[in-house]
Amino acid sequence: MMEQALAVLAEKFGYTSFRTGQEQVIQHVMDGQDALCVMPTGGGKSLCYQVPAMLFEGTVLVISPLISLMKDQVDALWQLGIPAAYINSTLSSEEYFGILENAIAGQYRLLYIAPERLESESFLRELSRMNVPMIAIDEAHCISQWGHDFRPSYRNISRVLNCFDEKPVLLALTATATPNVREDIRIQLGIPEEQTVMTGFERSNLVFTVVKGQNREKFIKEVASKNKGEAGIVYAATRKAVESIYELLNRAGFEVAKYHGGMSDTERHHEQERFLNDEATVMVATNAFGMGIDKSNIRYVIHYQMPKNMESYYQEAGRAGRDGLDSECVLLFASQDIQTQRFLIDQSPDPSRVPAELEKLQGMIDYCHTENCLQQYIVTYFGEKEAPKCGRCANCTDTREQMDVTLEAQKVLSCVIRMGQRFGKTMIAQVLTGSRNKKLLDFKFDQLTTYGLLKEKNAKEVSDFIEFLISANCLQVENGQFPTIRVAERGKEVLLGNDKIMRKGSFVSKALTENDPLFEQLRQLRRQLAQEAGVPPFVVFSDKTLKDMAMKKPATSAEFLDVVGVGQTKLEIYGEAFIEEIKSFQLQEI
Repeated sequence: MMEQALAVLAEKFGYTSFRTGQEQVIQHVMDGQDALCVMPTGGGKSLCYQVPAMLFEGTVLVISPLISLMKDQVDALWQLGIPAAYINSTLSSEEYFGILENAIAGQYRLLYIAPERLESESFLRELSRMNVPMIAIDEAHCISQWGHDFRPSYRNISRVLNCFDEKPVLLALTATATPNVREDIRIQLGIPEEQTVMTGFERSNLVFTVVKGQNREKFIKEVASKNKGEAGIVYAATRKAVESIYELLNRAGFEVAKYHGGMSDTERHHEQERFLNDEATVMVATNAFGMGIDKSNIRYVIHYQMPKNMESYYQEAGRAGRDGLDSECVLLFASQDIQTQRFLIDQSPDPSRVPAELEKLQGMIDYCHTENCLQQYIVTYFGEKEAPKCGRCANCTDTREQMDVTLEAQKVLSCVIRMGQRFGKTMIAQVLTGSRNKKLLDFKFDQLTTYGLLKEKNAKEVSDFIEFLISANCLQVENGQFPTIRVAERGKEVLLGNDKIMRKGSFVSKALTENDPLFEQLRQLRRQLAQEAGVPPFVVFSDKTLKDMAMKKPATSAEFLDVVGVGQTKLEIYGEAFIEEIKSFQLQEI
């Protein structure tokens, strides 16, 4: 069976060997054993059910909460010559019954459905008429009440098993599952512990960075500018922040899209399609965007604000580099992010979940402040013991010089005390820079000895420095309707001259890819062919495949098949066009 699986992998998907864990999972399901597969985003989970679907008789059922993923994967499977379909709320009644009829007739290798479908008795009756050898449960952490994205509809999955005379093989798949969540999934689905396959949570092609006390808007513009042709996502916690960053990048001339819950379904769909089709290179979005986005060529993910937990962060950051190429994940931390997330948690419709969510939030805060390896912190959070340092993240490679900023810190701390420790960051920065703001003058803050002490800086620079002092535990934010800033215990020691404050230089963004004219030419051809086929460019070929193609420069069909990610079907559809493009490029060079 595994020889047949390897043959399918090569012929249909263009790979000569399985990645770590894939072969083990496929062996379990081909032996008729239920399994739990825990692999990081980009680890190749979908192949664990797509390859067996080509070997089993009947139709593999894939349960997924992600409408956009269903469409992307079905489009990609048809491109590979694999018949597949999906049933979700986007279909008309006529489309729904047509697909159901074809599925019952056994015309698909895979059928994707939303978990809510399992609540319909009529749908379950139709399902019982199908030959279903296997059920794949994607985003399986949604089953668990301990998961960060628990969905009650997932609890109905056990009902579907009663539809069939012969029980299908169950395969549960997730990228983000702590030990508690993994145990809950196994209990809910009855999967033995020895049939759990974990490949480790480390993503060796991702570089993690936490940036504190810097101008966030400036940093985002720099990254977008230095990586203008590359796809990136900027996540923000609120709709207001999304609109603000979108306008910032739009005014600066970037091809930018936006996505948040305040937009209509039509608007969101339009913006998502622009991003998927490489018409917009930067997507600015709340966490409503990205679940199930199969776009493989995202080179960077920036979090403008801190997410509410590590599960959300790793899932969102993990959308970078799904093709295996080097990519960057940056979290821009500011102290007010903590208040924002606490407020959002307090709005939970289920108060019983608030304590657990606050505990998860603390784990996220600790990540932002750790000086140890960031990748090590992440994999340890998900239960990996004795994880080594990655040697790639910003903490592991930090060579920035430290500057003594004790004197500037004392000026800020003194100002906070003289203002009565009852004002926010903006007012403190205005006093220190010598502003003539009317409110400031009404309070007679212009008569303070600290007024204008940092007038050589602008208010934004002083605000960023205040953020740095908060992250250095010299200042603390008091919650309330209007957050105020107080001097913390360490700040008192700094004022007394018993402690020094050292600040590292700013993080400088960099270009993530080298300029390669042939790669760019192949990318243009890919976009043109994708438009003709009506699919996103990454469905034609991934960036990794184009990079390998640009390096190997295949001149024959046999050489084209040696390119990573090229199988027989893709050769037949696209081989001639890409070989001709490479020949044309070489003639231009001569």
